[in-house]
Amino acid sequence: MKMGENQAFGISNDVVPQGGSKCFDDDGRLKRTGTVWTASAHIITAVIGSGVLSLAWATAQLGWVAGPAVMFLFSLVTYYTSVLLSACYRSGDPVSGKRNYTYMDAVQANLGGWNVKLCGVVQYANIVGVAIGYTIASAISMMAIKRSNCFHASGGKDPCQINSNPYMIGFGIVEIIFSQIKDFDQLWWLSIVASVMSFTYSTIGLGLGVAQIAANGKIGGSLTGISIGTVTQTQKVWRSFQALGDIAFAYSYSIILIEIQDTVKSPPSEAKTMKKATLVSVSVTTLFYMLCGAAGYAAFGDMAPGNLLTGFGFYNPYWLLDIANAAIVIHLVGAYQVYCQPLFAFVEKYAAEKSPDSEFITKDIDVPIPGFRPYKLNLFRLVWRTAFVITTTVISMLLPFFNDVVGFLGALGFWPLTVYYPVEMYIAQKKIPKWSSRWLCLQTLSFACLMISIAAAAGSVAGVVLDLKSYKPFKTSF
Repeated sequence: MKMGENQAFGISNDVVPQGGSKCFDDDGRLKRTGTVWTASAHIITAVIGSGVLSLAWATAQLGWVAGPAVMFLFSLVTYYTSVLLSACYRSGDPVSGKRNYTYMDAVQANLGGWNVKLCGVVQYANIVGVAIGYTIASAISMMAIKRSNCFHASGGKDPCQINSNPYMIGFGIVEIIFSQIKDFDQLWWLSIVASVMSFTYSTIGLGLGVAQIAANGKIGGSLTGISIGTVTQTQKVWRSFQALGDIAFAYSYSIILIEIQDTVKSPPSEAKTMKKATLVSVSVTTLFYMLCGAAGYAAFGDMAPGNLLTGFGFYNPYWLLDIANAAIVIHLVGAYQVYCQPLFAFVEKYAAEKSPDSEFITKDIDVPIPGFRPYKLNLFRLVWRTAFVITTTVISMLLPFFNDVVGFLGALGFWPLTVYYPVEMYIAQKKIPKWSSRWLCLQTLSFACLMISIAAAAGSVAGVVLDLKSYKPFKTSF
């Protein structure tokens, strides 16, 4: 699950005067108590999500050589740029400099100007995309539960075609209700639920893959990936590019690294702690990802499904599939809200600043609830958040392509948020001279990752175009 605020990690943002107390940090906030291990746990929780489900398909496009190699390279880049980003938590002195509490604060402090606005646009565009992706993934998982039970009841004779629209609408209705819970992302138990659900469906997917390999009695796949004949030469190229985006999406967590770092105690400096935590978490995540991707590819070879638990590489045990897909839905219902909170807050703050005298925007209406405190209903929040959820739901119904959307989101967020801004902020923070050998190396890394993002985006767009050729709007069945 992607976290948006410190409260999601159990840290209060209330500023309290120090007054010489040992309970408060140098900025007047409550003492941070995080360690290498708590930070590692938060990162692993944030990283391992629905992206793991497409890794078997991504490995199938690239093969036994390039698949694990690309995952390893992404892990190295993610680790390195995360270390650069963690160095930007404090401005100036790495031990006593001014703290930056969020990613945007760090961009403002180190780069400023148009970079802040561009970062905001990329962040919020990514949030809209993730909301669409989560809607699609949740609907597909709900349909998978229905289909697995249908297959079980018919003994595999019924094709069990199910329309996706009712499930997307149902998910949208739930999100409309949850979106009216103010500060949803501050509920302390969300991180625990997310962790349990993520590991539940990921571990089930890994276990089923291993079981399928044992049942097959052989390891599927080839060194070079999906064979020409199964797909055309052109499709092979586009699919390989799209696989890069899927893997990039699976590693996406830089956007909340600063927030996690803000939970860490010092001394030692927060940057040193985060360097160790990043190494631990990225190593664990990469090992887990390689196991999941390899198990799925070894089990199904060229036919590895786009979504390991809903592409119906597996039919039995149906009850275990139901548990895994229910865990995905529970995870994504909460993840949708947590991920969208920064966008909700930005629009509502902007509207209040522009129209401070508008009762529609600023006034809260007390709605009595027997046995509880009155619920504070804000009409602008009700209309805006409802409109947002409806819009993302309609777009999901128009473009219900899990793999393509995941690949595009990975491409959209990887270069700017994981590479470009950390590199540029680190250069500004450390005052690295232009055209020096270190500056050139960092810029070369950034440019290479830009090329990868463009290729991944192109592959995902090509996938959408191909899917649209045989697609009828609002009539998609699985």
